[in-house]
Amino acid sequence: MLDKIHILIPEVQDTSIKTKEDLEQFRIHYQGRKGVLAGLFEDFKTVPPAQKKETGRILNDLKMAIQARIDTFIQEAGTKEETPSTEFDLTRPVTYMEPGPRHPLSIVRNQIIEIFSRIGYTVAEDREIEDDWHNFTALNFPEEHPARDMQDTFFIEKNPDIALRTHTSSVQIRTMEQNQPPIRSIFPGRVFRNEAISARAHCIFHQVEGLYVDKDVSFRDLKQTLLYFAKEVFGEDTQIRLRPSYFPFTEPSGEMDVSCNICGGKGCNICKYTGWVEILGCGMVDPAVLENCNIDSEIYTGFAFGMGIERITMLKYQIKDLRLFFENDLRFLNQFRGII
Repeated sequence: MLDKIHILIPEVQDTSIKTKEDLEQFRIHYQGRKGVLAGLFEDFKTVPPAQKKETGRILNDLKMAIQARIDTFIQEAGTKEETPSTEFDLTRPVTYMEPGPRHPLSIVRNQIIEIFSRIGYTVAEDREIEDDWHNFTALNFPEEHPARDMQDTFFIEKNPDIALRTHTSSVQIRTMEQNQPPIRSIFPGRVFRNEAISARAHCIFHQVEGLYVDKDVSFRDLKQTLLYFAKEVFGEDTQIRLRPSYFPFTEPSGEMDVSCNICGGKGCNICKYTGWVEILGCGMVDPAVLENCNIDSEIYTGFAFGMGIERITMLKYQIKDLRLFFENDLRFLNQFRGII
């Protein structure tokens, strides 16, 4: 038995193992239930007592040699997998990947911000989950006021009411609470209303609101600001008109139409053959709103406006279905490739 073990030790050390299949065959042959080691340990029971110590030591050397051979292969195989293959030219230029297009809503949002930044407006953003005070009450929406029914709200908690904001006007309130006039800011952001999704409406949409509060701010300032904005977005020939309207937080209030840039004001299905398209609401900030934010309405006046980015984008790029903005269809998005 000793002679057999002395022969097996160099045999184990010289065995060629090149693949995982070779390793598995080696392991089964030597360490398997019916393998070489199992047979030797069975024969060890018949070794005379005087030879057991020497035979056991040599048999243990064989066992360790087999395991060492397995461990060596595993370590070498792991090192080879971690080593970069030399079959590839590492100096070869990578395959060019064309950058993806910007989303049309992001394009128009950035354009609106850039337009107003030219005339001194800063950008302010804040939370999308709001309390009742900032989303409704401070904006002149008293409890049980019918104006609250104008906006279908996603409530998260009741008593006190916590909801997904229905407009970025809540950021206007926070800005006025934290700053004294003069204030000249715009407030882009995502808002939520519980509306049925269709080609012209969605439960998620994006707004840009604006606020200017200072001494002697007039409706004429509001009109000139909005005319400047319309010409920058839709072209120098664009005309605007203001129609009386109602919003709880502005008085007087109005809605602004622009001349249809698709038909040039002649009438088409987009403008419903009127030559005009409504794009935003506006008005002079109600004195009660100023007082709610600790701004003296006897000294300061201001105007505010708000527009849907989706509406502006649909007009600018003649998109007829609002749902396209949320479907992530690459065929649609690739049309805006190269536009910054």
